[in-house]
Amino acid sequence: MATTTSRPQDQPATDAGLLHAATRHSAARCAALALCTVAAAGASLLLPLAIGRALDAVLTGHASGAAGDDATRWVLVCAALIGASALLDACDSVLTGTTNARTTAWLRGRVIRHVLGAGPRATARFSHGDLVARLVDNAAHAGIAPATLAALLAALAAPLGAVVALALIDGLLAVAFLAGAPVLVLLLRAFVRVSSDCVARYQEVQGIIAGRLAEAIGGARTVAAARTEDKEAARVLGDLPELSRHGHRMWRIQGRSQAQAVTVAPLLQLAVVAVAGHLLLRHRISVGELLAASRYAVLATGIGVLVGQLGGLVRARATARRLAEVLTEPVTEYGQAQLPPGDGRLELRGIKVTRGGRAVLDGLDLTVPAGGTLAVVGRSGAGKSLLAAVAGRLADPDEGDVRLDGVPLRSLSREELRREVGYAFERPALLGATLADTIGFGAPRPAPSRVREAARAARADTFITRLPDGYATPCAQAPLSGGEAQRLGLARAFARGGRLLILDDAMSSLDTVTEHHIAEALLHHTPHRSRLVIAHRATTAARADAVAWLHEGRVRAVGTHAELWQRPEYREVFEA
Repeated sequence: MATTTSRPQDQPATDAGLLHAATRHSAARCAALALCTVAAAGASLLLPLAIGRALDAVLTGHASGAAGDDATRWVLVCAALIGASALLDACDSVLTGTTNARTTAWLRGRVIRHVLGAGPRATARFSHGDLVARLVDNAAHAGIAPATLAALLAALAAPLGAVVALALIDGLLAVAFLAGAPVLVLLLRAFVRVSSDCVARYQEVQGIIAGRLAEAIGGARTVAAARTEDKEAARVLGDLPELSRHGHRMWRIQGRSQAQAVTVAPLLQLAVVAVAGHLLLRHRISVGELLAASRYAVLATGIGVLVGQLGGLVRARATARRLAEVLTEPVTEYGQAQLPPGDGRLELRGIKVTRGGRAVLDGLDLTVPAGGTLAVVGRSGAGKSLLAAVAGRLADPDEGDVRLDGVPLRSLSREELRREVGYAFERPALLGATLADTIGFGAPRPAPSRVREAARAARADTFITRLPDGYATPCAQAPLSGGEAQRLGLARAFARGGRLLILDDAMSSLDTVTEHHIAEALLHHTPHRSRLVIAHRATTAARADAVAWLHEGRVRAVGTHAELWQRPEYREVFEA
């Protein structure tokens, strides 16, 4: 029995785990940023001491009438510290920007790879607009976490160092500051607690609006034809007042916290300066030490400025939680088995698939004979497209088993499965830079001669060669109708060999003549040995070797099109 391969890096992650992994990815830059910030904090801590010593040297020199060499030396030290601070601030800005960009790119890459690995189940849970919002906006906010955390931890060095400096000047100065410091700590703690929920709700509403916008853009022609532009705009922006409310609340919380911190900070600074003045009068400290103490009081109360950085971390944590929700979708796991020699016999046994609490496919049994063509017909909602997805393992059934030439699809390696099973869809995605790239899209890429042969079989060569650049025409510059896009999708499927070809309503936009020619090519001139065709037209079903009539998630009957046509209910499927 084949074993399945797992990819630990794609296992579901929590928000904390995701940010931890992102920090590890940028560990070297974060360490450099922390060292840079600590060095800047050290320079800021030494500067008040140097200024105080310079002042004492000047006063002592004037009192004694001595030369000011000592004062000059300390002034030069002050200038050097100021220059070092400016240089370190510049390095900090560069490291912060590059770390944020690097981490954001890593987060986006991981989530994109996971979404593609999860396949259609990820896009079934999250709307396209919501996924785009998470990948673009949320990843950018989460990407600042490592740099902000490094800067935050290092920034604590300045307030803590300032308290130590106050204690070294005189213990009473440190006591005066520490008496009011718990108030600042409580303010910061309350800010983190209150703002976390507000930020999470803001981003949730933002995702809803993005999802509706993507839907509206995708259906722009329908909206214009129905003349419902104003109504659709109102629907898309319906939650904008709620988004505004959460945004204003978020800024109010941050503003209130900063205002409270700014209110408390001057009181602590005044307390320290008052105690320093008292100590000066008692000749326990010098004038320069009083000046240094006043500067250290400012640095020590700088903990209130951490509100902005904490706010950034809160937003990063909330956005990381939204990214982690995407990562909870399980990635499709593959085995290591290879297919034995065979002609593409496909067997579906006891298939049950539930969507939204309803069994879309329920106890379905179906066989595509080796080398044969089976058409699947049924009313809208009968489960035809889901059956096509299960048949080629774009979706896994909740119950049952799918086998190709006797081997369960779950046990096949990814390479073997995708090499032997091809797809064409109703609305093909035209991926690739040029039309030739679109037809040859996949790994490994077919030879150019095979690409052109497939295009001729799909009746796409005619309109491609009429374009000025032919097969080298960029996809974005190719004016394609719905039928021409479908022909490119069919050509892409024809260009690849394999045992099984699955067409999910891939000829619905073709005219009757083109469909006839493509159907002939499909049956006689493609390298695939077996074919499963989701059909909406009677002519398509008539060309198949057999027809499976799907009704309410079950196979109602299997036979030739001519045999089933005798039943009025079967004819009603096509009349509808």
